Amino acid sequence: MPQYLYLVRHGEQQDAEYGLPDGPLSPRGKRQAHLIAERLGGVPFTGAWHSPLQRAAETAAIIAERLPSITSEPSPLLFDCIPSGRAPEMPKSYAPFFNSVSDEQIEAGRAQMDDAVTEFLHPHRGPRHDLLITHNFVIAWFVREVLGAPDWRWISINQANCGLTVLQQKPGRPWSLVTHNDLGHLPVELRTGLPDLLLF
Repeated sequence: MPQYLYLVRHGEQQDAEYGLPDGPLSPRGKRQAHLIAERLGGVPFTGAWHSPLQRAAETAAIIAERLPSITSEPSPLLFDCIPSGRAPEMPKSYAPFFNSVSDEQIEAGRAQMDDAVTEFLHPHRGPRHDLLITHNFVIAWFVREVLGAPDWRWISINQANCGLTVLQQKPGRPWSLVTHNDLGHLPVELRTGLPDLLLF
């Protein structure tokens, strides 16, 4: 039987545009979380985990209200992080992003994501439907991992707030990408977290 991993980016953070590292959900973020909860209502979840950061924990709490059969557990493997640094083949347009990122941050992020991949993408016996509520870069790394793309490609993979990405593994086969950043549950005015041209 196949395994499924449902990846959800947290809802919009209050005052995120001011550069705050964490904070509560905005009113729009709360509405996004309610809508992704409704979207996931029919999934027979076997487990759920979320980043300990406030914006992800609040998203998880709202989802749990709609899905009382599951209890989402905080996991340090789902913290926001920078999973890799510059690469020779990386387009130069991405270079400025790394100007304020230290080697220590990159090393810690890479170690975290190595452990996260081991923890959440290992094969199980029997069917599973697991939910991870986390951050843009973490989801991007999982997608990059499943597609076998070069390490640096995570920076080019983006998810909207409360977008839904689904990964699947059938017995004897590698993980595959079923859907990426599905926004069908969000009306246009609630689609945030991506460049404007990518929202429609």
